[in-house]
Amino acid sequence: MPVLASSAAHAPPSAGVTWLFFGLLALMVLALAFEEKIHAKKSVITGVSAIVCLLIATAVGILPFGSVRNVFGEELALPVYIPAIDWEVVAIIFGASLFVDVTSKSGLFSFVAIKLTKQSGGDPRKLLFYYGAMTVVFSAVLNNVTAMLIVGSLSAVSLDKLDRSDRLLGFLMIEGLLTNVGGLLTLISSVPNIIIGNAAGIGFVQFFLVSAPFVLLATVGTLILGARIFDVHALKTTEEKQAAQRQVAGFDERDGITSQGFFYFAAGMFVLFILGLATASVVPYVKDLGMAYVALAFATVMTLRYKSTVDRFYKALDWDLLLFFASLFIVINVMEHARVLHVIGQGLEGLIALGPKSGAGLLLAASAAASSVTDNIPLAAVLAKILGGMPEEVATDGMWWAVVFGANLGGNITPIGSASTVVAVTVMHKHNLGVSFARFVRMAIPFALLQIALAVVYVVVFLG
Repeated sequence: MPVLASSAAHAPPSAGVTWLFFGLLALMVLALAFEEKIHAKKSVITGVSAIVCLLIATAVGILPFGSVRNVFGEELALPVYIPAIDWEVVAIIFGASLFVDVTSKSGLFSFVAIKLTKQSGGDPRKLLFYYGAMTVVFSAVLNNVTAMLIVGSLSAVSLDKLDRSDRLLGFLMIEGLLTNVGGLLTLISSVPNIIIGNAAGIGFVQFFLVSAPFVLLATVGTLILGARIFDVHALKTTEEKQAAQRQVAGFDERDGITSQGFFYFAAGMFVLFILGLATASVVPYVKDLGMAYVALAFATVMTLRYKSTVDRFYKALDWDLLLFFASLFIVINVMEHARVLHVIGQGLEGLIALGPKSGAGLLLAASAAASSVTDNIPLAAVLAKILGGMPEEVATDGMWWAVVFGANLGGNITPIGSASTVVAVTVMHKHNLGVSFARFVRMAIPFALLQIALAVVYVVVFLG
């Protein structure tokens, strides 16, 4: 990844500058909360925020203007905001979205959806649990964005077949929240896991053994609560079950398959796509290129079938989502230079001093609150540095795990807290299930409180 080489050293910004940018961040979050009231798309809100933040940051002299060096040591002239964007994430979203869209034309997703629907016997609650488990597994071995795109597409097909599209909002909401739970399962499931794991010396197996019991508990709790809140109930009477069985018996999973050859090709590519993303960090050469390369490569191969009409897939891409992420990364980067994240880290540092148990519990809750409105990657990096500089008797295992759980689960509080919740809301809009920022928070709060409360108890009682 290119590294900024600043042409001049910058003194730390004054407290007034830091709080000014803190206020700008708060205004952006507030605007996103009322996006429907102000009739503005997310990309426009974050785009305007990025423009304002960049201009003010330049005026007060906190941006590292200068050259950018590539891996060969060559200096490149790039605008300061270009390296600020996490192009890996943007490319993964672009590649995965394109791959999923083209693959869906083979009938593969409808085939899997109908198979699962038939396996559930037409019982909506069983189907919710099947998809919930699938979401957690996919999030653990893929990235959260890809998992949400795939499972969200399957859910829409299944519920449409059952004439229960009125339950799609609940399914998508629960699946979006479970992606961040599944992201806790392994060391490589999310970037904060990798940052904290490396800093704390937590191995892959140890990470899995510690996190797996919580992930299982949180998944079951989320599914039970979700079924209750969104009224996804099991079929009770014999008549209901028999009627559902007759309905699903008439489903033909091969209805959507127009070409048997393309179907098998897409199925093979889908399996390879999952394996490719899951092993991208260990396969020689590919690990240097990253998961974005895998997503883009598979998307390109899939478009070969439609090489003369591929532009229709480009037009169908969610450009609002891509531009939203690009602008958001710029804003967060400015916030780093304005030391807004540093101030957040200092505030959390005071909690650590309260002791291994109460401090860990408060640190987890505070980390979750902070990561709900800002990128959890730099937050994890700041906290890892703070904990790493403390003696072992202070920076206990419970403290490290508090940051892991808080940074991941905080993304479930708001629709901008994580990439997967942003994608979940985008899928909702795609199916005409408009969900505003405020409505998402209202729906998410019970789940986030449950998950964070379980995490606090788990960390304080078993890991503190």
